[in-house]
Amino acid sequence: MDGFASWLLSLAHTLFNPGFCPGDWVFATSAAGALIALFPVLGAVIVAVMRKFTGNRYDAATLGVIAAVGFLMVFLLPWLAANGISGVYRAAFAGKDSGLSVAEQATLGRNYCGFIGVQSEYLGGGQNVFETLFYPSGSKLAYGYYLGALIGLPVLSLFFVILQARTAMRRGQKWPGRLLWVPFVAFALFSSTVEANTAVHLWLGFLPMSVIGLIPIAIVGPPPWAVINRPKQERRPEPRPEPTPQPPPPPQKQYAPTALASAPQQLAAAPGAVPVPPGSTANGSDRYRRLRRLGHGGFGTVWQAVDNQLGRTVALKIAHAPDRDTEERMRREARALAMVNHPNCVRVYDLVEEPDGLALVMEYLDGQALASAVDAQGPLDDVAAGRLWATMAGALAAAHEKGVLHRDVKPSNVIVDPEGAPHLIDFGIARSRGDSTMTATGMMIGTPDFVAPEQAAGAAASPASDAWQLAATVSYALSGYPPRGTRESPMAALMAAARAEPVSRLPQRSAHARLLMASLDNEPRRRPTLDTVRREVEGWLARAGKSPDGPVTRIVPRQPQSSATRAMPPRRGA
Repeated sequence: MDGFASWLLSLAHTLFNPGFCPGDWVFATSAAGALIALFPVLGAVIVAVMRKFTGNRYDAATLGVIAAVGFLMVFLLPWLAANGISGVYRAAFAGKDSGLSVAEQATLGRNYCGFIGVQSEYLGGGQNVFETLFYPSGSKLAYGYYLGALIGLPVLSLFFVILQARTAMRRGQKWPGRLLWVPFVAFALFSSTVEANTAVHLWLGFLPMSVIGLIPIAIVGPPPWAVINRPKQERRPEPRPEPTPQPPPPPQKQYAPTALASAPQQLAAAPGAVPVPPGSTANGSDRYRRLRRLGHGGFGTVWQAVDNQLGRTVALKIAHAPDRDTEERMRREARALAMVNHPNCVRVYDLVEEPDGLALVMEYLDGQALASAVDAQGPLDDVAAGRLWATMAGALAAAHEKGVLHRDVKPSNVIVDPEGAPHLIDFGIARSRGDSTMTATGMMIGTPDFVAPEQAAGAAASPASDAWQLAATVSYALSGYPPRGTRESPMAALMAAARAEPVSRLPQRSAHARLLMASLDNEPRRRPTLDTVRREVEGWLARAGKSPDGPVTRIVPRQPQSSATRAMPPRRGA
């Protein structure tokens, strides 16, 4: 290893040896420190490139490779090089064979500055780091100099080596990065045998190169979402002999983590009729007493009503035109909602015949729409937006697990209750198996400002399009604008979505900006899944010391129970 150290030192002397104070070999020592700093950088680059193919799969083989890279590139090679360079200077000072050429060894005897003296003595004839720190022999001023240089410079270098490890671990857990920077701590400690002056100048070169080294690691970039979202391949167990063959279990209905908009959707089969609670009447006209109209939309009108039998407030959604297609849509919505069980999804209670049409009886949510909250109180901060994103991602994921797509996620379809908790409503255009004919008329599905590009272009909806709409809703909550900006008309907004125009109104200063950009990618396969988004956001909230279950807006004081004063959104579930 002495030959490698002398070669590295000669290379540094060739690259950088200005002939002025403090001396050519002193400058060469700092240049050698910069070359040593390239070893940890190269190790982080290797790990970053490996994660391009492995993503966040940290099995024994992957962790073994990271640990080996950390040991070799961050500890062993730098330690051997630093101690070897110190050994070269000590041999030159003692007049022994140092591995340098005769001409190079002759220049070590030059005296450039009064406080440096002869370079061979300055770099190879003094105390080592341990002796200098624990058995000082000079003045207090000199001891303070060595204390700051031999402790402060390694600590600063450690900070940037940690940044290198975290950069290599982007879009994943950070703990494997310890396998890269903990060896650096060992390198700094085991380098206490290096000559003190040599160590000072090695660290002076190491520190700036460790800062510059962040650039190539960042250029490599994080692993693509398609690799991160790739399902784990489990090893199939060896088949066991069975006395009687058992039929295979029914396949689980689920979406591929990176499902394309054009991929066939694995949607839940429509169950039977929605169960009717005891005491429910066939026509429903005597059971539900309407109090006031809450709003109406493309498929129905929503009323606040009272269940006379159970004594609870409900929301009635009644079709505008009680024809066969509309009734089928209502029945489909009831079946879809009945399959979803999540505390932040609106619940369906019943499906009854009212005098003016088929009525869906739903949970009544006392609160205001997210759009109204942002308009009245201003955009959300990063913590509130993170809670909103994580909660709604969980609600949508629960719907997707049942084979239900929402297809119209937007700020007005998120209701914030008086405690500040968000709820996802308006599954009126939710899709389940057997409803493919419901859009045969060419009706636009979704809201132009918040529709995913592939939906606007006419492709089928998918979990990825729901994830896009949710990200657009979170972007609106952070900035007060749709991600593509506002247009002069809905048709212009629809054309902008169909052309997949780039997002232009993202909250750039938000901590969620990077994840928003990934979630609003025009290509569905490149977007992170809802489960990935939830893990990323909940991890950020945990690091910020915040709970993901807190309010997303300021808590609204609860009003006394009254049909005339209860706050409701301008549009509810229509």
